[in-house]
Amino acid sequence: MSEGTANGTQAVDRAALLLSTVVDADDPLSFADIADECGLPKSTTSRLLTALERTELLARDESGGYVAGPLFWRYATRHDPFGEVAHLAAPVLEALSEQTGETINLGMPRGDRVVHVAQLDSRFLLGSRDWTAVEVPEHTSSLGKVLFAYGALPLPPGPLERMTERTIADLPALRRELGGVRRRGYAITVDELEIGLSGVASPVFDGQGEVIAALGLSGPTPRLESTLAAHGRLVKKHAEQLTALLARRRKAGVA
Repeated sequence: MSEGTANGTQAVDRAALLLSTVVDADDPLSFADIADECGLPKSTTSRLLTALERTELLARDESGGYVAGPLFWRYATRHDPFGEVAHLAAPVLEALSEQTGETINLGMPRGDRVVHVAQLDSRFLLGSRDWTAVEVPEHTSSLGKVLFAYGALPLPPGPLERMTERTIADLPALRRELGGVRRRGYAITVDELEIGLSGVASPVFDGQGEVIAALGLSGPTPRLESTLAAHGRLVKKHAEQLTALLARRRKAGVA
């Protein structure tokens, strides 16, 4: 092996070390953190970090810390959009959970179904169940109504299943309900899937104005019924925060 080849291999190894250190970290790393952890000279670290930024393998956040670059984002959204969005949404779900104590869910469309990609359980003894492995008729859930309202899910062509006496099982009536969802910016369900269960949800947009997910909460009707409008506005606020995160990440990915 020539000296040039050996030096080239060493540079690749060092760049890979820097890259894996940043990607494996739980939080953004400063330049000093990276140099110390990798044990490389600061001049070498600076030169390699610049190259990794230039090739979009690394990027810097608003505070200047190093994070995985937009190349990872583009790969993830093509191959595992659910996991990437759920990861990005985690702090938003946690904040909504802290403020409400209710069961928090993030749902995304797959074909004609809603897939629950993330959930935080209720902090109350009496709360709703784990929805991540459960399929329910989309027209009976607030997440489903949101995705219907913004065209992320196709409306069912046939008769709608009536789960309770409160279920909207008439397609023209559902269309009118979805118009209200768009005007308010959030959907509400009260006893439509099961008597005693209520929920609210709001749309999450990508960086191009398309709805890609719905953020919602659910809980017992007696606890939520009088505050559903207030909860709807709160969920909408947090969904807008997630939309902003996605827009910033997408902008970084196409820059």
